[in-house]
Amino acid sequence: MPLSDNMRGALLMMASMAAFTVNDTFMKALAGAVPLFQLLFVRGVLTSVLTGVWAYRSRALHLRMPRRDKGLIVLRAIAEIGAAYFFLTALFHMPIANVTAILQSLPLTVSLCAALFFGEALGWRRLSAILIGLAGVMLIVRPGAEDFNFYSIYGLIAVAFVTLRDLVTRKLSDQTHSIFVSWTTSVSVMVVFGLASLGQDWVPMGPRAWGFMVAASVSIIGGYLFSVQVMRVGEISFIAPFRYTGLIWALVLGWFVFDDWPAPLTLLGAAIVVGSGIFMLYREGQIARRAKRNR
Repeated sequence: MPLSDNMRGALLMMASMAAFTVNDTFMKALAGAVPLFQLLFVRGVLTSVLTGVWAYRSRALHLRMPRRDKGLIVLRAIAEIGAAYFFLTALFHMPIANVTAILQSLPLTVSLCAALFFGEALGWRRLSAILIGLAGVMLIVRPGAEDFNFYSIYGLIAVAFVTLRDLVTRKLSDQTHSIFVSWTTSVSVMVVFGLASLGQDWVPMGPRAWGFMVAASVSIIGGYLFSVQVMRVGEISFIAPFRYTGLIWALVLGWFVFDDWPAPLTLLGAAIVVGSGIFMLYREGQIARRAKRNR
C-alpha cells in the first residue's frame, strides 16, 4: 500500500530528528576526550566534503544569486557558528534530553520573532501558546534552583542563534539552492573553528574518536538531507509536530548511553513546550484551511 505524502513527510521528519539526535550523542560521547574547537573543526572538514560532493552532484556550486542573498548567507553562517558553540558547550555539560528540551522552544521563538520583526500575523491564541511555552522553558532551566546548571543559559543562547538562523533562511530567495547554503555554512564553521583551534593544544584521535566523529558527520548530513526533503512533501501543519520526536530520541539515548534521566519538573516543562508548539501548529493549519475555503 503506497504511503501518502503526509505519511512520507512524517517519516522523513522523524528520520531527520533521529539523525540530529544521534549526531549529538556521538559528539557528547567525545566531550572531555577531544577539545571542543578541534571537534568542531574536524567535523566541519568531514561535513564540508560530504555536502560539497552533494552540492556538486546537484549542480548547486555556483555564485549566481541575488546580492541580497549573499549577505543573508554570511549572517546565517555567523548564526550557525554561534549556535554550534553554545549548543555543544551546553550539551557537554548537561544531559542531552535537557538541552534538547530547551531546543523544543524553537517553533515558539521563531513565530514570535517573525511577528515582531517581519510583521507576520500573531493572534491572541498563538501569543498565549508562546507565553505558556516559554514558561515551560523556565521549568526546564529553573534559574535559582538548587540543581540549576549555568550551562542552561548557553542552551538558551543557542536557541537565540538558531532562531536568527531560521529567520534569515526564510528571507533567502528561491534562486539560492538550499544545498549550497548548507555547504557554505559548513565551510564557515570549519574555517572559524579551525582558526580557533590553533589556540588550543590538539590531542591525538584514536580509532574510537575517529569512528565517533565519522558517525556524527554522517548523521548530521543525514539530518540535513531529510530536513530538506521533508519540506517538499505533504502538509506542514501535519508534518511539523513530528519534530518533537527528537525529544523522545534524546530521552532514550540519554538514558541508554549516558544513564541520564531528567527531573520530573524538566519533563513537565518539556511537555508544556511541546504541547504549546503542537497547539500553534494546529492553529496554523486551521487558519490555512480557512483561507483556502475563502478563496
